[in-house]
Amino acid sequence: MKVALVYTSFTPELIETLEAEVRKALGPNAELFSLKDPSLLAEIRDAGYVTPTAAARLMGMYCDAVAQGADAILNICSSAGEIADAFQNAAKYIGVPVVRIDEEMCREAVRLGRRIGVLATLPTTLEPTKNTLRRVAREMGRHVELVDGLVDAFGADQDRFRALLIDAGRSLADDVDVIVLAQGSMAYVERDIEAAVGRPTLSSPRFGAAALRDALRGKGLEL
Repeated sequence: MKVALVYTSFTPELIETLEAEVRKALGPNAELFSLKDPSLLAEIRDAGYVTPTAAARLMGMYCDAVAQGADAILNICSSAGEIADAFQNAAKYIGVPVVRIDEEMCREAVRLGRRIGVLATLPTTLEPTKNTLRRVAREMGRHVELVDGLVDAFGADQDRFRALLIDAGRSLADDVDVIVLAQGSMAYVERDIEAAVGRPTLSSPRFGAAALRDALRGKGLEL
């Protein structure tokens, strides 16, 4: 079994956390390989939206993963999650599922509460995550209220990043039932935020890994 991890941005914390969750979900025999293009997120961030060239390049990375023999692909960038959505018909035709890291996290947030706080360090991640929350809420027959938590922490060192996110979580606590961390790179702060604010706090790596496992089982692959 061969799985592609597609990154458009990454930190050591994200890689370590994500690969540990994928290994836990898939077992030690799964072959993991990574495709990385940080310039793609930089282009989206600079433009303020997903540009046509960014979309084309990410879809090209999916096709490259298929050409390298991937049985499934995990899309790790929430800013580009809607590109993964747009690719789904091709993925079904090819027979290689493209799994979004954040979709099942968003479903769990909708299950847990109506008022959902969304923490992000980039507007280009905040809005797609909110779009996904609204979509899955509609699919689940529920109404949600979303509260923005945009944090100026992009590029901060680990300690500063943690402190800024905890402060932002505290500022949301009275207005939300659950907090969603819009970027996988935030996962290492998840438990700290939850302990500090007293609200369920969700990050995407473990949900993405579980969804990847389910997609592989859906193909009839033994884990």
